[in-house]
Amino acid sequence: MYVLRTGVAWRDVPAETVGCSGVTAWRRLRDRTEAGVWPRLHAALLTELRRADLLDLDDCSVDGSHVRALKGGITSAPRPSTAPAPVPSTT
Repeated sequence: MYVLRTGVAWRDVPAETVGCSGVTAWRRLRDRTEAGVWPRLHAALLTELRRADLLDLDDCSVDGSHVRALKGGITSAPRPSTAPAPVPSTT
């Protein structure tokens, strides 16, 4: 959370603030991500919220901007041209 909130590079995370070096924090984040901790934690949190009747889905949104559309998805928007625009003629 410290890195997300401050925008500081991992190597510049102050150990006295987060309890370990930034490199160690990054390594722990990587290891937990590879172990699938975050989806399981998310599922457990949703389960507990539902059990306590604290999950209100009347006001929610879904953001898929981080999900890859393999093979371009069902339809693809045209790609913008990378070629330089033609120079208008002055004659």
